[in-house]
Amino acid sequence: MSQSPPDVAIFLRSLFGGGAERVYLNVAQGLINRGLKVDLLLARAEGLYLNQIPDGVQLVDLKSPQLFASVPKVARYLKEVRPKSFLTALHYPCEISLWAKRLAGVETPVIVTEHNTLSVEAKQIPQLSVRLSPFAARLFYPWADGIVAVSQGVANDLAKVAHLPVDRIQVIYNPVVSDAMFGRAKEPVDHPWFKPGEPPVILGVGRLYPQKDYPTLIRAVAEVRKQQPCRLVILGDGPERESLTTLIEELNLTEAVDLPGFVANPYAYMARAGVFVLSSAWEGLGNVLIEALALGTSVVSTDCESGPREILADGKYGILAPVGDSNALAAGILTTLKGGNPVTVDSQWLERFTLETCVQKYLRVLGLA
Repeated sequence: MSQSPPDVAIFLRSLFGGGAERVYLNVAQGLINRGLKVDLLLARAEGLYLNQIPDGVQLVDLKSPQLFASVPKVARYLKEVRPKSFLTALHYPCEISLWAKRLAGVETPVIVTEHNTLSVEAKQIPQLSVRLSPFAARLFYPWADGIVAVSQGVANDLAKVAHLPVDRIQVIYNPVVSDAMFGRAKEPVDHPWFKPGEPPVILGVGRLYPQKDYPTLIRAVAEVRKQQPCRLVILGDGPERESLTTLIEELNLTEAVDLPGFVANPYAYMARAGVFVLSSAWEGLGNVLIEALALGTSVVSTDCESGPREILADGKYGILAPVGDSNALAAGILTTLKGGNPVTVDSQWLERFTLETCVQKYLRVLGLA
């Protein structure tokens, strides 16, 4: 552990390939860029992003076999190291951090960050702990010294389910637009479908998980192909791979849909896609939409709670379709492939999603501005 107190300690479950994990590696980089000392606590130091921890960030591996077992370890860290501030994200690490502070009896401010619309997630996921998450937020989030939501939709939902004043929740969009992203977008793509002269590629990025509703996207692509040649690539891995593969075979799309798995650099694919599609049933924000827009790629998204409508300025910067409607999604994709959905995003609009803007807001919430 650190020999001297860090300015910020960030606590996450692990560094598997999720959007939130990438966000907090970006936040850590932004804090390091400002000369601050940063510790990164992981319940278990594992995941696909381990090799992307920024230089200068000290990794603290709590080696917890279960996430809940992190409570006494986080408490000991808080008591022994005394970081100036403690930032945590995703629902269960947030609760663990709040319990740990009480157990440690320290004054370190704990800032929790909510990345999803809890009320929607609780209805969609049958797991008991997920169904109880709104109730847990109501019990424990009032203990937080600061509460951050990644979109106004998440803030409104959290205020409702946790019985909190909405003005107690600070909205800070995810810092996903950075110089590093633009640099990586220029790297080559080792996939034959992205070569010149090939049919346009429809791209999806995210875990193969029910939240992303890839069956609707796959069915939409089947409809699009009745009118125009195209292919679909979905970057990501997860528990739905087998069922999605079965659906692809049933729709006779084996030669037109590829699931390459997790890709460390999705930006190069985004920059070369004919259209980027988010088909989610629910989101907190939708980082991939921001990234695709910033890279100049037209986007189509479901109008899910919450985030896409905020990102796309009520449809000004991309087509919004009803959740679960493959025909509407197909219509949006066809419009885009025919040139009816050009990218004309105001640079000032994208500024709210930049590393510089978002880190400055985090510094204020952390009391370090």
